[in-house]
Amino acid sequence: MDQDYATDDGSMETELLQPARHRLKFPGAVKKTAYSFDGHGKFSSKDWDLKARESEGFAWYHVELPRSNQRLTLAAQYLIDILCPPLKLQEILALVSNGPYCGSIDGALVFRVNSAGPTTSQFTHKIAALVTDDRVISVSLGRIPRLEFSAVTAESLLHEVPRLESDLDSLLPQQQPTSITTNSRGITIQEHVLDFLLTMNHPEHADNPIPKCVSNLLVHIIDTHVDQLQDIVIKLEMDLDNVERELDTGGYVVKKEMLDDRRFPKMHLDLQRLLQVIAHGEQVFPRMKDKCAGKKWCTPEDIVELDVLVGRLHKLKENVGFIASRITAIQAGLDSWQAEQINRKLYYLSFLSMIFLPLSIVTGAFGMNVGGVPWTKQNDRTLAHGFRNVMFICAIIVVMLLACFGASPLYSYLSTRRKNQAAKKKWLGSKKSIRIRNGQRGSYLPLNNRTSSMSM
Repeated sequence: MDQDYATDDGSMETELLQPARHRLKFPGAVKKTAYSFDGHGKFSSKDWDLKARESEGFAWYHVELPRSNQRLTLAAQYLIDILCPPLKLQEILALVSNGPYCGSIDGALVFRVNSAGPTTSQFTHKIAALVTDDRVISVSLGRIPRLEFSAVTAESLLHEVPRLESDLDSLLPQQQPTSITTNSRGITIQEHVLDFLLTMNHPEHADNPIPKCVSNLLVHIIDTHVDQLQDIVIKLEMDLDNVERELDTGGYVVKKEMLDDRRFPKMHLDLQRLLQVIAHGEQVFPRMKDKCAGKKWCTPEDIVELDVLVGRLHKLKENVGFIASRITAIQAGLDSWQAEQINRKLYYLSFLSMIFLPLSIVTGAFGMNVGGVPWTKQNDRTLAHGFRNVMFICAIIVVMLLACFGASPLYSYLSTRRKNQAAKKKWLGSKKSIRIRNGQRGSYLPLNNRTSSMSM
Protein backbone atom coordinates (compact mmCIF):
# COMPACT_ATOMS: atom_id res chain seq x y z
CA MET A 1 0.00 0.00 0.00
CA ASP A 2 2.88 2.34 0.72
CA GLN A 3 4.25 1.69 -2.75
CA ASP A 4 0.90 2.46 -4.38
CA TYR A 5 0.59 5.66 -2.40
CA ALA A 6 4.03 6.78 -3.50
CA THR A 7 3.11 6.10 -7.13
CA ASP A 8 -0.05 8.17 -6.87
CA ASP A 9 1.86 11.02 -5.28
CA GLY A 10 4.45 11.00 -8.04
CA SER A 11 1.80 11.11 -10.77
CA MET A 12 0.13 14.08 -9.03
CA GLU A 13 3.49 15.89 -8.93
CA THR A 14 3.97 15.22 -12.61
CA GLU A 15 0.55 16.70 -13.41
CA LEU A 16 1.30 19.85 -11.42
CA LEU A 17 4.62 20.39 -13.20
CA GLN A 18 3.17 20.04 -16.68
CA PRO A 19 2.16 23.36 -18.33
CA ALA A 20 -1.59 23.65 -18.54
CA ARG A 21 -1.97 25.09 -22.06
CA HIS A 22 -4.92 23.07 -23.17
CA ARG A 23 -7.34 25.83 -22.18
CA LEU A 24 -7.29 29.49 -21.13
CA LYS A 25 -8.29 30.62 -17.68
CA PHE A 26 -9.58 33.99 -18.96
CA PRO A 27 -10.95 33.35 -22.45
CA GLY A 28 -11.94 36.54 -24.26
CA ALA A 29 -10.68 38.81 -21.48
CA VAL A 30 -8.16 40.56 -23.73
CA LYS A 31 -8.00 41.32 -27.43
CA LYS A 32 -5.06 39.78 -29.24
CA THR A 33 -3.93 40.10 -32.84
CA ALA A 34 -1.08 38.47 -34.75
CA TYR A 35 0.52 39.47 -38.06
CA SER A 36 3.18 37.91 -40.26
CA PHE A 37 5.45 40.15 -42.37
CA ASP A 38 7.53 38.83 -45.25
CA GLY A 39 10.04 41.69 -45.14
CA HIS A 40 9.13 42.97 -48.62
CA GLY A 41 6.16 45.22 -47.77
CA LYS A 42 3.47 42.53 -47.47
CA PHE A 43 1.71 41.17 -44.41
CA SER A 44 -1.02 38.75 -43.44
CA SER A 45 -2.93 37.83 -40.33
CA LYS A 46 -1.92 34.62 -38.59
CA ASP A 47 -2.96 32.36 -35.74
CA TRP A 48 -1.86 33.09 -32.20
CA ASP A 49 1.07 30.70 -31.76
CA LEU A 50 4.04 32.10 -29.87
CA LYS A 51 6.02 28.87 -30.21
CA ALA A 52 6.02 29.00 -34.01
CA ARG A 53 9.05 30.48 -35.73
CA GLU A 54 8.94 32.42 -38.96
CA SER A 55 10.92 30.82 -41.79
CA GLU A 56 11.03 34.14 -43.62
CA GLY A 57 10.35 37.62 -42.31
CA PHE A 58 9.12 38.31 -38.78
CA ALA A 59 5.94 38.15 -36.68
CA TRP A 60 4.09 40.58 -34.45
CA TYR A 61 1.86 39.61 -31.53
CA HIS A 62 -0.13 42.37 -29.87
CA VAL A 63 -2.19 42.19 -26.67
CA GLU A 64 -4.77 44.87 -25.85
CA LEU A 65 -5.64 45.06 -22.16
CA PRO A 66 -9.18 46.26 -21.37
CA ARG A 67 -9.78 49.71 -19.90
CA SER A 68 -11.75 48.43 -16.94
CA ASN A 69 -11.42 49.07 -13.24
CA GLN A 70 -8.93 46.30 -12.59
CA ARG A 71 -5.88 45.77 -10.43
CA LEU A 72 -2.37 45.37 -11.77
CA THR A 73 -2.26 41.76 -10.62
CA LEU A 74 -5.25 40.92 -12.79
CA ALA A 75 -3.50 42.38 -15.85
CA ALA A 76 -0.46 40.23 -15.02
CA GLN A 77 -2.71 37.17 -14.84
CA TYR A 78 -4.12 38.01 -18.28
CA LEU A 79 -0.63 38.14 -19.77
CA ILE A 80 0.46 34.94 -18.03
CA ASP A 81 -2.61 33.23 -19.40
CA ILE A 82 -1.89 34.01 -23.06
CA LEU A 83 1.90 34.54 -23.17
CA CYS A 84 3.23 31.71 -21.00
CA PRO A 85 4.87 29.66 -22.36
CA PRO A 86 7.21 30.61 -24.02
CA LEU A 87 7.60 33.83 -21.99
CA LYS A 88 8.91 33.61 -18.45
CA LEU A 89 7.74 35.37 -15.33
CA GLN A 90 10.46 38.04 -15.41
CA GLU A 91 9.46 38.96 -18.95
CA ILE A 92 5.78 39.20 -17.95
CA LEU A 93 6.64 41.41 -14.99
CA ALA A 94 8.82 43.62 -17.19
CA LEU A 95 5.91 44.15 -19.58
CA VAL A 96 3.09 44.75 -17.09
CA SER A 97 4.73 46.68 -14.24
CA ASN A 98 4.28 50.43 -13.85
CA GLY A 99 6.95 53.00 -14.56
CA PRO A 100 9.63 53.38 -17.24
CA TYR A 101 11.96 50.53 -18.12
CA CYS A 102 14.37 49.63 -20.91
CA GLY A 103 16.72 46.65 -20.74
CA SER A 104 17.66 43.24 -22.08
CA ILE A 105 16.28 39.95 -20.81
CA ASP A 106 17.76 36.74 -22.24
CA GLY A 107 19.02 38.61 -25.30
CA ALA A 108 15.64 40.27 -26.03
CA LEU A 109 15.07 44.03 -25.85
CA VAL A 110 12.27 44.90 -23.41
CA PHE A 111 10.88 48.37 -22.84
CA ARG A 112 7.76 49.79 -21.24
CA VAL A 113 6.16 53.20 -20.79
CA ASN A 114 3.45 52.40 -18.25
CA SER A 115 1.95 55.19 -16.18
CA ALA A 116 0.29 54.61 -12.85
CA GLY A 117 -3.32 55.60 -12.33
CA PRO A 118 -6.85 54.32 -12.86
CA THR A 119 -7.03 52.24 -16.01
CA THR A 120 -10.44 53.70 -16.85
CA SER A 121 -8.94 57.18 -17.37
CA GLN A 122 -7.99 58.15 -20.91
CA PHE A 123 -4.90 59.88 -19.51
CA THR A 124 -3.43 56.62 -18.22
CA HIS A 125 -1.35 54.92 -20.90
CA LYS A 126 0.58 51.69 -21.06
CA ILE A 127 2.75 50.55 -23.95
CA ALA A 128 5.37 47.82 -23.66
CA ALA A 129 7.14 45.49 -26.05
CA LEU A 130 9.56 42.57 -26.17
CA VAL A 131 11.71 42.60 -29.32
CA THR A 132 13.81 39.78 -30.77
CA ASP A 133 15.32 39.14 -34.18
CA ASP A 134 12.17 37.63 -35.68
CA ARG A 135 9.37 38.51 -33.27
CA VAL A 136 7.78 41.47 -31.51
CA ILE A 137 5.36 41.04 -28.61
CA SER A 138 3.63 44.27 -27.58
CA VAL A 139 1.11 45.12 -24.86
CA SER A 140 -1.09 48.23 -24.69
CA LEU A 141 -3.85 49.53 -22.45
CA GLY A 142 -6.90 50.00 -24.59
CA ARG A 143 -6.92 50.58 -28.31
CA ILE A 144 -4.25 52.72 -29.97
CA PRO A 145 -5.39 54.34 -33.24
CA ARG A 146 -3.49 53.32 -36.40
CA LEU A 147 -1.63 50.58 -34.55
CA GLU A 148 -3.15 47.66 -36.41
CA PHE A 149 -2.73 47.04 -40.12
CA SER A 150 -5.56 46.71 -42.60
CA ALA A 151 -5.95 47.54 -46.27
CA VAL A 152 -7.69 50.82 -47.16
CA THR A 153 -10.71 50.10 -49.30
CA ALA A 154 -12.72 52.38 -51.55
CA GLU A 155 -15.57 52.25 -49.02
CA SER A 156 -13.53 54.09 -46.39
CA LEU A 157 -15.03 57.34 -45.14
CA LEU A 158 -11.79 59.21 -45.79
CA HIS A 159 -12.02 58.43 -49.50
CA GLU A 160 -15.54 59.80 -49.93
CA VAL A 161 -16.61 63.31 -50.92
CA PRO A 162 -18.76 64.39 -47.94
CA ARG A 163 -21.45 67.02 -47.64
CA LEU A 164 -22.94 68.75 -44.64
CA GLU A 165 -26.24 67.86 -43.03
CA SER A 166 -29.13 70.12 -44.06
CA ASP A 167 -32.75 70.59 -43.09
CA LEU A 168 -33.91 68.64 -46.15
CA ASP A 169 -32.34 65.46 -44.73
CA SER A 170 -34.97 65.36 -42.01
CA LEU A 171 -37.67 65.01 -44.67
CA LEU A 172 -36.04 61.90 -46.17
CA PRO A 173 -37.26 58.55 -44.83
CA GLN A 174 -34.75 56.98 -42.43
CA GLN A 175 -35.11 53.77 -40.53
CA GLN A 176 -32.56 54.45 -37.79
CA PRO A 177 -30.73 57.68 -36.87
CA THR A 178 -27.05 57.31 -37.73
CA SER A 179 -24.02 59.60 -37.66
CA ILE A 180 -23.24 58.94 -41.33
CA THR A 181 -26.02 58.51 -43.86
CA THR A 182 -25.79 57.59 -47.51
CA ASN A 183 -28.32 58.55 -50.13
CA SER A 184 -28.43 59.40 -53.81
CA ARG A 185 -26.82 62.77 -53.18
CA GLY A 186 -23.73 61.44 -51.36
CA ILE A 187 -22.35 60.96 -47.85
CA THR A 188 -23.82 63.13 -45.09
CA ILE A 189 -21.63 63.66 -42.00
CA GLN A 190 -23.05 65.11 -38.82
CA GLU A 191 -21.30 67.75 -36.75
CA HIS A 192 -20.18 65.53 -33.86
CA VAL A 193 -18.43 63.18 -36.31
CA LEU A 194 -16.43 66.09 -37.71
CA ASP A 195 -15.65 67.16 -34.16
CA PHE A 196 -14.22 63.72 -33.45
CA LEU A 197 -12.18 63.63 -36.65
CA LEU A 198 -10.69 67.05 -35.93
CA THR A 199 -9.26 65.79 -32.64
CA MET A 200 -7.24 63.11 -34.43
CA ASN A 201 -3.67 63.97 -35.30
CA HIS A 202 -3.61 61.27 -37.98
CA PRO A 203 -6.79 59.69 -39.37
CA GLU A 204 -7.11 55.96 -39.50
CA HIS A 205 -5.03 54.17 -42.16
CA ALA A 206 -3.30 57.44 -43.13
CA ASP A 207 0.47 57.38 -43.60
CA ASN A 208 0.75 53.83 -42.26
CA PRO A 209 3.41 52.01 -44.32
CA ILE A 210 3.97 48.29 -43.98
CA PRO A 211 7.19 47.58 -42.03
CA LYS A 212 9.94 45.67 -43.82
CA CYS A 213 12.06 44.90 -40.77
CA VAL A 214 11.72 44.65 -37.01
CA SER A 215 12.99 48.19 -36.43
CA ASN A 216 10.32 49.57 -38.80
CA LEU A 217 7.66 47.84 -36.73
CA LEU A 218 9.18 49.18 -33.51
CA VAL A 219 9.17 52.73 -34.86
CA HIS A 220 5.55 52.23 -35.98
CA ILE A 221 4.48 51.19 -32.46
CA ILE A 222 6.18 54.18 -30.83
CA ASP A 223 4.92 56.55 -33.54
CA THR A 224 1.30 55.56 -32.96
CA HIS A 225 1.80 55.95 -29.22
CA VAL A 226 3.10 59.52 -29.68
CA ASP A 227 0.25 60.25 -32.11
CA GLN A 228 -2.25 59.15 -29.50
CA LEU A 229 -0.70 61.48 -26.93
CA GLN A 230 -0.81 64.34 -29.42
CA ASP A 231 -4.48 63.61 -30.15
CA ILE A 232 -5.21 63.90 -26.45
CA VAL A 233 -3.35 67.22 -26.24
CA ILE A 234 -5.29 68.57 -29.24
CA LYS A 235 -8.57 67.48 -27.65
CA LEU A 236 -7.58 69.20 -24.41
CA GLU A 237 -6.89 72.43 -26.29
CA MET A 238 -10.25 72.25 -28.05
CA ASP A 239 -12.07 71.54 -24.76
CA LEU A 240 -10.29 74.48 -23.17
CA ASP A 241 -11.33 76.74 -26.05
CA ASN A 242 -14.94 75.66 -25.54
CA VAL A 243 -14.67 76.35 -21.82
CA GLU A 244 -13.34 79.84 -22.45
CA ARG A 245 -16.17 80.47 -24.91
CA GLU A 246 -18.72 79.32 -22.34
CA LEU A 247 -17.20 81.59 -19.70
CA ASP A 248 -17.33 84.57 -22.07
CA THR A 249 -20.92 84.00 -23.20
CA GLY A 250 -22.31 82.40 -20.03
CA GLY A 251 -23.27 84.12 -16.85
CA TYR A 252 -23.52 83.39 -13.18
CA VAL A 253 -24.94 79.89 -13.59
CA VAL A 254 -22.13 78.65 -15.86
CA LYS A 255 -19.37 79.95 -13.61
CA LYS A 256 -21.03 78.60 -10.47
CA GLU A 257 -21.47 75.20 -12.08
CA MET A 258 -17.79 75.03 -13.09
CA LEU A 259 -16.71 75.93 -9.57
CA ASP A 260 -19.04 73.38 -7.99
CA ASP A 261 -17.93 70.61 -10.36
CA ARG A 262 -14.24 71.33 -9.64
CA ARG A 263 -13.65 71.09 -13.35
CA PHE A 264 -10.27 72.78 -13.49
CA PRO A 265 -8.65 70.89 -10.58
CA LYS A 266 -9.68 67.68 -12.37
CA MET A 267 -8.10 68.96 -15.57
CA HIS A 268 -4.92 69.71 -13.65
CA LEU A 269 -4.86 66.14 -12.35
CA ASP A 270 -5.34 64.76 -15.86
CA LEU A 271 -2.51 66.95 -17.12
CA GLN A 272 -0.20 65.62 -14.42
CA ARG A 273 -0.96 62.06 -15.52
CA LEU A 274 -0.30 63.01 -19.13
CA LEU A 275 2.98 64.67 -18.15
CA GLN A 276 3.95 61.46 -16.36
CA VAL A 277 3.43 59.46 -19.55
CA ILE A 278 5.49 61.95 -21.59
CA ALA A 279 8.26 61.98 -18.97
CA HIS A 280 8.43 58.17 -19.05
CA GLY A 281 8.78 58.29 -22.82
CA GLU A 282 11.58 60.86 -22.57
CA GLN A 283 13.46 58.49 -20.27
CA VAL A 284 12.87 55.24 -22.15
CA PHE A 285 13.08 56.07 -25.86
CA PRO A 286 16.61 57.58 -25.86
CA ARG A 287 17.91 54.54 -23.98
CA MET A 288 16.09 52.25 -26.36
CA LYS A 289 17.65 54.07 -29.31
CA ASP A 290 21.13 53.45 -27.89
CA LYS A 291 20.38 49.77 -27.36
CA CYS A 292 18.90 49.37 -30.84
CA ALA A 293 22.00 50.88 -32.44
CA GLY A 294 23.94 47.65 -31.83
CA LYS A 295 21.25 45.26 -33.07
CA LYS A 296 21.45 43.70 -36.50
CA TRP A 297 17.71 44.11 -37.10
CA CYS A 298 17.88 47.91 -36.67
CA THR A 299 18.56 50.29 -39.57
CA PRO A 300 20.19 53.75 -39.37
CA GLU A 301 17.03 55.35 -40.77
CA ASP A 302 15.02 54.03 -37.84
CA ILE A 303 17.56 55.47 -35.39
CA VAL A 304 16.93 58.87 -36.96
CA GLU A 305 13.16 58.30 -36.68
CA LEU A 306 13.54 57.54 -32.98
CA ASP A 307 15.37 60.86 -32.55
CA VAL A 308 12.48 62.62 -34.27
CA LEU A 309 9.97 60.93 -31.96
CA VAL A 310 11.93 62.01 -28.89
CA GLY A 311 11.86 65.58 -30.22
CA ARG A 312 8.09 65.33 -30.66
CA LEU A 313 7.79 64.28 -27.03
CA HIS A 314 9.71 67.40 -25.98
CA LYS A 315 7.30 69.57 -27.99
CA LEU A 316 4.32 67.79 -26.46
CA LYS A 317 5.68 68.48 -23.00
CA GLU A 318 5.93 72.19 -23.82
CA ASN A 319 2.36 72.22 -25.15
CA VAL A 320 1.08 70.53 -22.00
CA GLY A 321 2.89 73.20 -19.97
CA PHE A 322 1.10 75.93 -21.98
CA ILE A 323 -2.25 74.24 -21.37
CA ALA A 324 -1.52 74.03 -17.64
CA SER A 325 -0.76 77.76 -17.60
CA ARG A 326 -4.04 78.51 -19.36
CA ILE A 327 -5.97 76.38 -16.88
CA THR A 328 -4.24 78.14 -13.98
CA ALA A 329 -5.16 81.55 -15.42
CA ILE A 330 -8.80 80.55 -15.90
CA GLN A 331 -8.97 79.10 -12.40
CA ALA A 332 -7.48 82.31 -10.98
CA GLY A 333 -10.11 84.31 -12.86
CA LEU A 334 -12.91 82.17 -11.45
CA ASP A 335 -11.49 82.45 -7.93
CA SER A 336 -11.36 86.23 -8.31
CA TRP A 337 -14.95 86.24 -9.55
CA GLN A 338 -16.03 84.09 -6.60
CA ALA A 339 -14.26 86.39 -4.14
CA GLU A 340 -15.95 89.37 -5.76
CA GLN A 341 -19.34 87.71 -5.38
CA ILE A 342 -18.66 86.99 -1.71
CA ASN A 343 -17.53 90.59 -1.09
CA ARG A 344 -20.64 91.88 -2.81
CA LYS A 345 -22.87 89.73 -0.60
CA LEU A 346 -20.99 90.90 2.49
CA TYR A 347 -21.45 94.48 1.34
CA TYR A 348 -25.20 93.98 1.07
CA LEU A 349 -25.23 92.32 4.49
CA SER A 350 -23.26 95.17 6.06
CA PHE A 351 -25.62 97.68 4.42
CA LEU A 352 -28.60 95.94 5.96
CA SER A 353 -26.80 95.80 9.29
CA MET A 354 -26.17 99.55 9.06
CA ILE A 355 -29.92 100.07 8.65
CA PHE A 356 -31.19 97.69 11.31
CA LEU A 357 -28.45 98.07 13.93
CA PRO A 358 -29.60 101.51 15.13
CA LEU A 359 -33.17 100.26 15.19
CA SER A 360 -32.16 97.30 17.31
CA ILE A 361 -30.28 99.61 19.69
CA VAL A 362 -33.31 101.84 20.05
CA THR A 363 -35.69 98.96 20.59
CA GLY A 364 -33.29 97.38 23.09
CA ALA A 365 -32.94 100.61 25.02
CA PHE A 366 -36.63 101.35 25.23
CA GLY A 367 -37.51 97.74 25.87
CA MET A 368 -35.54 97.53 29.12
CA ASN A 369 -37.54 96.68 32.19
CA VAL A 370 -36.46 99.72 34.23
CA GLY A 371 -38.21 102.79 35.41
CA GLY A 372 -37.84 106.27 34.06
CA VAL A 373 -38.09 105.34 30.40
CA PRO A 374 -39.04 108.51 28.54
CA TRP A 375 -42.31 108.85 26.69
CA THR A 376 -43.91 106.23 28.91
CA LYS A 377 -46.54 106.72 31.58
CA GLN A 378 -44.45 105.72 34.57
CA ASN A 379 -45.44 107.76 37.61
CA ASP A 380 -43.41 105.88 40.23
CA ARG A 381 -40.88 108.42 41.53
CA THR A 382 -38.70 105.78 43.20
CA LEU A 383 -37.86 104.35 39.75
CA ALA A 384 -37.52 107.65 37.93
CA HIS A 385 -33.70 107.43 37.54
CA GLY A 386 -33.46 103.78 36.43
CA PHE A 387 -33.24 104.48 32.72
CA ARG A 388 -30.71 107.28 33.23
CA ASN A 389 -28.49 105.08 35.37
CA VAL A 390 -28.53 102.27 32.82
CA MET A 391 -27.58 104.69 30.01
CA PHE A 392 -24.78 106.05 32.17
CA ILE A 393 -23.42 102.53 32.74
CA CYS A 394 -23.59 101.77 29.00
CA ALA A 395 -21.67 105.00 28.24
CA ILE A 396 -18.95 104.02 30.72
CA ILE A 397 -18.66 100.60 29.11
CA VAL A 398 -18.34 102.17 25.63
CA VAL A 399 -15.61 104.55 26.86
CA MET A 400 -13.69 101.68 28.48
CA LEU A 401 -13.87 99.64 25.26
CA LEU A 402 -12.65 102.58 23.21
CA ALA A 403 -9.81 103.14 25.68
CA CYS A 404 -8.78 99.48 25.59
CA PHE A 405 -8.97 98.88 21.86
CA GLY A 406 -8.34 102.39 20.56
CA ALA A 407 -5.46 103.56 22.74
CA SER A 408 -2.81 101.49 20.98
CA PRO A 409 -3.72 102.54 17.40
CA LEU A 410 -4.04 106.17 18.56
CA TYR A 411 -0.63 106.07 20.23
CA SER A 412 0.93 104.52 17.12
CA TYR A 413 -0.59 107.20 14.91
CA LEU A 414 0.59 110.07 17.15
CA SER A 415 4.12 108.67 17.52
CA THR A 416 4.43 108.12 13.77
CA ARG A 417 3.22 111.65 13.08
CA ARG A 418 5.70 113.08 15.60
CA LYS A 419 8.58 111.16 13.99
CA ASN A 420 7.59 112.35 10.51
CA GLN A 421 7.48 115.95 11.63
CA ALA A 422 10.89 115.67 13.28
CA ALA A 423 12.38 114.10 10.16
CA LYS A 424 10.89 116.85 7.98
CA LYS A 425 12.38 119.58 10.16
CA LYS A 426 15.78 117.92 10.07
CA TRP A 427 15.67 117.66 6.28
CA LEU A 428 14.72 121.32 5.91
CA GLY A 429 17.53 122.36 8.27
CA SER A 430 20.15 120.48 6.24
CA LYS A 431 19.14 122.37 3.07
CA LYS A 432 19.75 125.86 4.49
CA SER A 433 22.67 127.92 3.13
CA ILE A 434 24.74 130.68 4.66
CA ARG A 435 25.16 133.98 2.84
CA ILE A 436 28.70 135.15 2.54
CA ARG A 437 29.52 138.74 1.68
CA ASN A 438 32.41 138.60 -0.78
CA GLY A 439 31.71 141.57 -2.95
CA GLN A 440 29.10 139.79 -5.07
CA ARG A 441 25.67 140.58 -3.82
CA GLY A 442 23.18 137.77 -3.58
CA SER A 443 25.66 134.91 -3.88
CA TYR A 444 25.16 131.87 -1.69
CA LEU A 445 27.36 128.95 -0.79
CA PRO A 446 26.38 125.70 0.86
CA LEU A 447 27.40 125.11 4.44
CA ASN A 448 30.04 122.54 3.55
CA ASN A 449 31.73 124.96 1.08
CA ARG A 450 31.98 127.63 3.78
CA THR A 451 33.50 125.18 6.17
CA SER A 452 36.16 124.21 3.63
CA SER A 453 36.97 127.89 2.89
CA MET A 454 37.34 128.69 6.57
CA SER A 455 39.72 125.82 7.06
CA MET A 456 41.91 127.21 4.27
